Amino acid sequence: MDMLTLDELKALVDQVDGACVSIFMPTHRVGAETSQDPIRLKNLLGEAESRLRTLGLRSPQARKLLDPARKLITESAFWRQQSDGLAVFAADGLFRSYRLPLDFAELVVVGERCHVKPLLPLFVADSHFFILALSQNQVRLLEGTRYSVDELDLKGVPGSLKEALEHEDPEKQLQFHTRTGAPGGIGKQAAGFHGHDPADQAKDRVLRYFRQVDEGLGQVLRDESVPLVLAGVDYLLPLYKQANTYPHLLESGVTGNPEKLAQAELHGRAWEIVQPRFLEAKQAASAQYHELAGTGKTSADIREVVPAAYHGRVHTLFIAVGVQQWGRFDLDAKVVDLHDAPAPGDQDLLDLAAIQTILNGGTVYAVDAERVPGGSPSAAIFRY
Repeated sequence: MDMLTLDELKALVDQVDGACVSIFMPTHRVGAETSQDPIRLKNLLGEAESRLRTLGLRSPQARKLLDPARKLITESAFWRQQSDGLAVFAADGLFRSYRLPLDFAELVVVGERCHVKPLLPLFVADSHFFILALSQNQVRLLEGTRYSVDELDLKGVPGSLKEALEHEDPEKQLQFHTRTGAPGGIGKQAAGFHGHDPADQAKDRVLRYFRQVDEGLGQVLRDESVPLVLAGVDYLLPLYKQANTYPHLLESGVTGNPEKLAQAELHGRAWEIVQPRFLEAKQAASAQYHELAGTGKTSADIREVVPAAYHGRVHTLFIAVGVQQWGRFDLDAKVVDLHDAPAPGDQDLLDLAAIQTILNGGTVYAVDAERVPGGSPSAAIFRY
């Protein structure tokens, strides 16, 4: 599975050089249906090319723009490693494909900007989390939503203790370990021979292994702010917490040998841990909105929310699932035109506000319409 980072989302949102083709489709991990997925992409690309020609692109231009996506059709290795959904973006100078744990409906959008709305479940605050399954023999990082989970391809992270410490000479490790205090001898402690205790030596090796894992994960998760759930045997979890620098690691974890746990079981047990935290945080944000109502630090008016989101003022945003508010935002004039029905060139302003809030480090909750505080399709808490 591919990981979609905040930087990559921003690159898609900022793509404004000509037409952008956005394609979403369901895919299959196993079974006879997998052979139909390349055919489905081929058909969707044909539909996209027709729409590009309708916009005025000549056939050679349209084909050139879609050529990188067409190459996927015959890449058998690509189709053997699928998740629940595939997202493809193609524009002049840009091509991206993502295999994601999202069950997309078939969709082709050709417009002035990339269409990223179906990706929002990976960035809203109440459904997205990670699971780090650790043992001395294996490291797995899984990305989960409320309904699905999939394993990420890890780069720069050792896959096992043996791999992490393969260049060490076990006979020379920990034979002599000193700890010193401040210069001048204040707080200095005597040298200690710790390596002779096999239990201490084994623990120290695991800790060094986990520090390498944490260092690699620091690059993978550098833009993330969602919960990370540890999965491992009891005695390893406290050791990893010593090595951890990711600020959103949860205290509770999934105990047991993760090598014997299937993805579905890891997902279910991790969801039991994160769901109460998601609910608690969402309820606290709703209460804060009501407390601040009338102080100038909240708004339920999309004409105020969109400019505030663009300029990084929105700390927390609630948006109603399944509701659209159509219109346009003039960034230079800071004016929002709201329309009852979509007109040519319009955007869903709720999605626009959500995307800009996320890109500026804010928190977004996508909830049922009746759960948006204030009774409007959007409700924002401002930073200032």
